[in-house]
Formats: sequence, structure tokens, C-alpha cells
Amino acid sequence: MSLIVEATHLSRFYGIVLGLNNVSFTIGTGITGVVGPNGAGKTTLFRLLTGQIKPSSGELRVLGGLPWRDPAVRAQLAYCPEDEAVPPNIKPRDWLIALGMISGLSSREAKVRATAALERVRLPSVHWNKNVTAYSKGMKQRVKLAQCLLHEPRLIILDEPMNGLDPMGREELGNVLRELAADGTSVVISSHILQDLEALCRSFILLRWGRMPSSSNKLANARTEATAAATPVAVETGTDVTPPPMPATPPRRWPSETTIRCDDAPKLARFLFAQDLLRGCDLDDEGQTLVARWRDPAAFYENFHGILLESGVTLHEINAKGSALERAIEPPPLP
Repeated sequence: MSLIVEATHLSRFYGIVLGLNNVSFTIGTGITGVVGPNGAGKTTLFRLLTGQIKPSSGELRVLGGLPWRDPAVRAQLAYCPEDEAVPPNIKPRDWLIALGMISGLSSREAKVRATAALERVRLPSVHWNKNVTAYSKGMKQRVKLAQCLLHEPRLIILDEPMNGLDPMGREELGNVLRELAADGTSVVISSHILQDLEALCRSFILLRWGRMPSSSNKLANARTEATAAATPVAVETGTDVTPPPMPATPPRRWPSETTIRCDDAPKLARFLFAQDLLRGCDLDDEGQTLVARWRDPAAFYENFHGILLESGVTLHEINAKGSALERAIEPPPLP
């Protein structure tokens, strides 16, 4: 696995305020999740990776260079912040074309790339003639991601891109990110929707109060190490060499219990029992909350968007407790 980011004893302070404190990590190809509570240092990390600020101490290399010093490195990066600032009365394709031309693309090339980017993020063309400021939060997220793709970067950094997206929208965005990773683009993503990150990412960086908890290195590298451990070498038998089998993908640990808030919890429960997915459940008195206990969590989570859509029930919120990420970011117990 080639390294995209290498950080050694990296720190960043704002006067006496701690941003990051002596963290060391690497980021390889593929999709990497960054998780932690508010104030953990995620924004500071993203600003360091994109060259907006310099480290106070330690070393950081992105794509082999120093992003705050090397324009050639920054030209290969894309950053999608949590907030957006778009001029009023401008359509998404016009906005992307203008940004592409400001970045040095010809008018012709900017138009081609703007169209391709909007199509790739699955923004329906019927909305292209609407002003971006009139878009829903989820539609704006798609335009922001399209903006990142204009210059075909090697590394994309996404800050809470799932905000404002419904379950289907999050699934579509996840598929876009998987396609980008398959095509060789590395992705670093933060999100408070931990279930989506667990389904999307193969490695994680955990931050708490500017530091990496002692358990975070184990969790961040667990899947990578499991994959490496499962990769066999060729076995020589006489004059023949037996080719190694394909490396095994480490199993995911899905939550065994999920809380679903919807408009008709009894109907959803009947549907899930009919699919032989539930081993038990609890319903609230209003019939709007279902606590589902899964017979086989993987059978549900590996296609949960499709299953819930097929149920025909309007969903409001899905929350699964007890995942590995949730346990990792919980604060330590008080002495």
C-alpha cells in the first residue's frame, strides 16, 4: 500500500490552545475515515493536510511534499469543507465552469469537466438550471463534491459530506467515493454518521482532545493488519509453485441492535420479521420508534438501504449503538 500522508510527532498549537498534540500516523490509498468528538482536532488536521496552516512541530508529508510550501502538492489536493459559500443567483454548472477557468482550464475544458463532475456525483440534470442557493443541503453537498473533482485530484478531503443527505443519498455518495477510490483517488472523510463510515472505510484515524488515544492505533490499523495477515505467500511443492489464494477480507463487526424512528414502526417490524431478519424488537407507545435486534446483523447492514426502502415506511432517523467506532471515541470513565 503506497503512502499518501506521513505524519511523525505532528503538533499544531494556536497560542496556548491545543489543536493537535504529538500525533503520528500514515494514510494509504483508498478511503480513510477521521473520527472524534467536536474539538478533537479534525479541522486542524484537514487544514494541515491542505497546506492552509503549518505544523508547530513534527513532520508532515502529503504526496511526498510539504503542502504549505509546494504549489505542486496543493494542485493535487481537493478540500470539501462542512460549510459552503456560493454566490447568489448562480447555477451549478456555471459555478463549476467559472471555478475551472479561474484554476487555469480553458472554457471548453471547464465545460466538459463541469458536466462530467455533476454527472458523477449523481445530481439529476433537471436541477442544473436552478440556483445553487435554492438547493437543499444534500444537493449542495453534491455540488461541493463535484467542485472537488474538477481538477482530477489525487487526494480528496471531505468534512462531513453526509450532512443533509437521506439514507439513499448517503448510499449514492458512498458509491461515488468507492468508484473514485477504485479509480486511484485517495479519500479522507470525516462524519458523525459512524455507521456509514464503518461501511465505507477500511482504515481510521481517531482523535480525542488533539491526541490519538492508545486504542486508536489498533482500530485504525486493524483491518489493514487483518488483510496483511490473511495474505499468504506462494508455497513451493517440488518443482511447482502453488499460487496464493486471493487475500481474505476481514469481517466487519456490525451492531447487533438498531434504533429506527419512522412513521409506522409496527409495519416496519412486521416487514423485517417476514424477511427473517429480526430475533426480537421493542416498539414505543406512539408506534414511531423500533428497537431492532438482528438475527444476523450482516444480512441487514450489507443491504440496509434497499431493505428499508422496500419496506415502504417513511424513515426519520437510524441509530445503531455499540459499534467499534462508537466504543473507541467514547471518553474514558472518570476515576
